[in-house]
Amino acid sequence: MTVIFSKACELGLQAVLFLSTKGDQVFNATEVSRELKVPKEFISKVMQMLTVSGIVGSRKGKKGGFYLGKNPVEIKLIDIVEAIDGLDIFKSCVLGFPGCSHETPCPVHDKWGKLREEAYQMLSEETLEDLKEKTKNKIMLL
Repeated sequence: MTVIFSKACELGLQAVLFLSTKGDQVFNATEVSRELKVPKEFISKVMQMLTVSGIVGSRKGKKGGFYLGKNPVEIKLIDIVEAIDGLDIFKSCVLGFPGCSHETPCPVHDKWGKLREEAYQMLSEETLEDLKEKTKNKIMLL
């Protein structure tokens, strides 16, 4: 169950983490979809969003596909979230109440605020390089 991110964002995070474990290799959408066990059309759409942001690069042709557009040490998880879902979740009310603020809080404003700040901080600190080994172990289990 997704709590914060869209399904596309979850998949984007998984796909980019997968690519980070493979060095400079190029993978087409079919190969990525097979590795992550998701529909090819969905992965293609997500990878295109990541290509626009420069996180993922793409190559056309017979040996074409997707690869990391930057060094894994330069890509933070928050960059992927921003490219797909944007950062509004870290600024808006988790319950969707308009005008939710410190002055007029929603029922979970204080608790969510702390969680939101911790999540943002973690996503802003963790790079693909930091998570490479743990990702290799997880992908092998898929």
